[in-house]
Amino acid sequence: MTTTEPVPSVPPAPAAPLLSAENLRVAFPARRGDTARARAVDGVDLDIRPGEIVALVGESGCGKTTLARSLLGLVRPTAGRVTFGGRPLDYSSRALKAYRKRVQLVLQDPSGSLNPRHTVYDAVAEGLRIHAYAGDEREAVSTALSRAGLRPPERFFLRYPHELSGGQRQRVVIAGALVLEPELIVADEPVASLDASVRGEILALLLRLRAELGLSALVVTHDLGLAWNIADRVAVMYLGRIVETGAVEDVLSAPRHPYTQALLSVLPDAPGAPVVLTGEPPDPSRIPSGCRFHARCQILASGEAERAGVADACREEDLPILNGSGASQAACHWAETRAPQGPRGTGRKPGPR
Repeated sequence: MTTTEPVPSVPPAPAAPLLSAENLRVAFPARRGDTARARAVDGVDLDIRPGEIVALVGESGCGKTTLARSLLGLVRPTAGRVTFGGRPLDYSSRALKAYRKRVQLVLQDPSGSLNPRHTVYDAVAEGLRIHAYAGDEREAVSTALSRAGLRPPERFFLRYPHELSGGQRQRVVIAGALVLEPELIVADEPVASLDASVRGEILALLLRLRAELGLSALVVTHDLGLAWNIADRVAVMYLGRIVETGAVEDVLSAPRHPYTQALLSVLPDAPGAPVVLTGEPPDPSRIPSGCRFHARCQILASGEAERAGVADACREEDLPILNGSGASQAACHWAETRAPQGPRGTGRKPGPR
């Protein structure tokens, strides 16, 4: 009797990206009396795949909101390109209108996002009217409100923003994005203005929408605790570049870039003393040579980079742009000299703050 050797299983190829940035750059005009342009986004590669939640993390002023706006077509890149569904983004008015039906923005402050003179019904129906929706408007609004957790939806139709709690207002904003049945949402600090008691509810809602609708999301945040609780992948941004990226468990359990380590050190339950970064991020119109983080880097300041033989490289040699794939990567001369470390921390996921 002959036996058949088992055929090794081949893991399925990852899905093609839904949205991609390729060597994206956004520079703003110089200030009066200055010739250097501010490089807010200075070479970014980033992919978001169908059904994936990616967290874009960094300090205020690092360029993450400008990157998000360029992915939405609200800011036209100086160089590089954005692709959606494999096609480069078309910046004509008609094409952008069609694109924004498929990619929706959820802003940080629901109070500022909602017109105080519009009822909940009108706020959610606004997108349908802009896009000349031909179906049953009332049914579409009801479905969107229900998906956002406002049930029964009819109870909210005639209410105004000031009559709602902060969490309810954010759900109305999310319903306004969902009503057009987008494939991807860009959520800019979606829970930053909410009380701690309702942040977890909104994060749970975003996860449920991903599970039920296959919705992809880019979540822009300064909070690594939030990223850990919601994201599949995380991209850490500093001074216009992504400096570390990978699966959320890899990056946040065993961070390799000193900047990521510093951001994690201030979370609740983080081991050891917080890393206090000295000074502010450099001016984006005067990005330093070498690693753009080196002037604030605790590894360089402590002498560890010198002992590893990379201190001069840190100060003088630029690093390549990370390729934005699912692989864990860190743009750091010191990290390149070290094998990936085992998990760090308490073993618990930090909760959203």
